[in-house]
Amino acid sequence: MIILLSKKITSNFSFLCHSFLSMRKNKKQAALGFIFITMLIDVIGWGIIIPVIPGLIEELINGDISEAAKIGGWLTFAYAITQFIFAPLIGNLSDKYGRRPIILISLFGFTLDYILLAFAPTILWLFIGRIIAGITGASITTASAYIADISTPENRAKNFGMIGAAFGLGFIIGPVIGGLLGQYGARVPFYATAVLCFINFLYGYFILPESLPKENRRAFDIKRANPIGSFIGLKKYPTLIGLVLSMFILYVASHAIQSNWSYFTMYKFKWDEKMVGLSLGMIGLCVALVQGVLIRWINPRLGNEKSIYLGFFLYSLGMLLFTFATDSWMMFIFLIPYCLGGIAGPALQAVISIQVPNTEQGEIQGTLTSLMSASAIVGPPVMTGIFYYFTKDDAPFEFAGAPFLLAAILMIISAFMAFYSFKKKITKTHKLTEVSIKEN
Repeated sequence: MIILLSKKITSNFSFLCHSFLSMRKNKKQAALGFIFITMLIDVIGWGIIIPVIPGLIEELINGDISEAAKIGGWLTFAYAITQFIFAPLIGNLSDKYGRRPIILISLFGFTLDYILLAFAPTILWLFIGRIIAGITGASITTASAYIADISTPENRAKNFGMIGAAFGLGFIIGPVIGGLLGQYGARVPFYATAVLCFINFLYGYFILPESLPKENRRAFDIKRANPIGSFIGLKKYPTLIGLVLSMFILYVASHAIQSNWSYFTMYKFKWDEKMVGLSLGMIGLCVALVQGVLIRWINPRLGNEKSIYLGFFLYSLGMLLFTFATDSWMMFIFLIPYCLGGIAGPALQAVISIQVPNTEQGEIQGTLTSLMSASAIVGPPVMTGIFYYFTKDDAPFEFAGAPFLLAAILMIISAFMAFYSFKKKITKTHKLTEVSIKEN
């Protein structure tokens, strides 16, 4: 009787443990779904306005596409430098108060910002709008910290790939809608974006759970809540510095696409807003497939390090092919190797995140977002400025693909920096092992 009772208790206990673990797993899966949808709607809203920005700038400055490209680069600069300053602050606040309230404030701020942009009577209003967006642009920082909260070292790269997948799908839906709506006026997509951001806010308010337990929160420190303090804080993790710089260069190079695609294709191939929107939708589809599906198969087999090297190679190849494209159809074919390079980013972010404790995930993700913003301070003016220099009337020679060539070179440099960092880490580990053996 006692034996039977003991077996029953043991069986029930095992069942309860299994049920508890399943509940925790399902809760984490649901949380990933929540953050994915939140990011998706956010990116859709962002993507909607991309095809109409050149036309709206042309309207407000009464200039041509080449001048609009130069102004567009400085608009991105205004957004980036603001986010550069505020991203570490936001990351540290999320370590103190949790991820959920920061995400909600960000989404509501974006809603108000897009309404402001929709009514912009002058180019100055566009700059004010981008500065406000930079202050409230916490979605990426906090979403990355959110994912780090609920991930294990084994699935971290896969989960970070979900951010890329959300960006990809958002760029399928957003630019296509933006291109279609742009036919009814350059300001119409901004109204649509404001509505989407508000829906996203409501979704987060009623659905999105908190990911950071109170025991993993830490006190707010203003010395660490600024870009200078966050970069100085990297000294605690010397092996990360090279990887972080590699990611920074990757971000700078990516602006050959992000900041220059619309202007390049409109100039080189005479694309309209609809065609630009469709092409960005194709980029989004490829990115979503790579970072949402393919990385789940590639990363476990190659590991983070090899995924990073292969990704950088494919990125460089894609940029070189864009440089010398002569027909519209080539841009779509050359998107394949470029988008396959997307396996590098999540792997690189996973390697960085794994080496940082749970209490500092908001801070490190804020630092990475600040770096991304710093790259956007440099990248857009450089890429659009090079495009303007080689396409203006008095250019020494026409070379619209110059930004892509520069990006390819930067990708190669970034790959070598990552290689050096991994080699340095391996060497350091080997020396520590030798010292330990000698001591024993």
